[in-house]
Amino acid sequence: MADVQVEPSTPAVVLLSGGLDSSTVLAIAQVQGYQVHAISFRYGQRHQVELACANRIAKRANVSRHITVDIDLSQFGGSALTSGLAVPKHASADEIGNDIPITYVPARNTVFLSLALAYAESLGARDIFLGVNALDYSGYPDCRPEYIRAFEIMANLGTKAGVSGQPMRLHTPLIELTKAQIIAWGLKLGVDYSQTSSCYDPLADGQACGRCDACLLRLRGFAQNQLHDPVAYQPPS
Repeated sequence: MADVQVEPSTPAVVLLSGGLDSSTVLAIAQVQGYQVHAISFRYGQRHQVELACANRIAKRANVSRHITVDIDLSQFGGSALTSGLAVPKHASADEIGNDIPITYVPARNTVFLSLALAYAESLGARDIFLGVNALDYSGYPDCRPEYIRAFEIMANLGTKAGVSGQPMRLHTPLIELTKAQIIAWGLKLGVDYSQTSSCYDPLADGQACGRCDACLLRLRGFAQNQLHDPVAYQPPS
């Protein structure tokens, strides 16, 4: 998709968490010629490391605007990312199961995409980019292609732009790629992965735990590219 080009100054909204996938998608949108407006969320998550990364990444990429929206999903609980529940840890990526894990945040992508949709429509943007992935991921139901298709249909039924013949489009360029393929593409685009954070349970100084699902999938992706992950990891105990 990187060879797709749009008219200069065409606005697009990119969901930017500060992680590996969203940073890659930001680079993809920019290389296609979109004028990026990034949106991040402070949603009651257990740490703020990714948001600090998102701020740095947005500045380095010189996006048109970067906003952080405050919502508090921790009021609902139901996830290890928004409560005191322990984040599952494993010795290797091979131990990650197929069940939906406790790190799933109920309806998170639906909430995020709804706000991104409102932001896009207010900008006159028809394009929204997000870094969901249905291969090397933790089994979240709101990362699947059928979910994205359904949300796009809803977006065009429930917006002025959509019913006025200006359809909203959701772009998920990573959805059918492995983590290794995502990393390889991002490196070709010049993404500095040392500025990103994927860990569900980092230390206070930002070091990644190295044993949560997100860390293990990321580490395996770099290893499959015969590369060392440039972020700092907590030393094995």
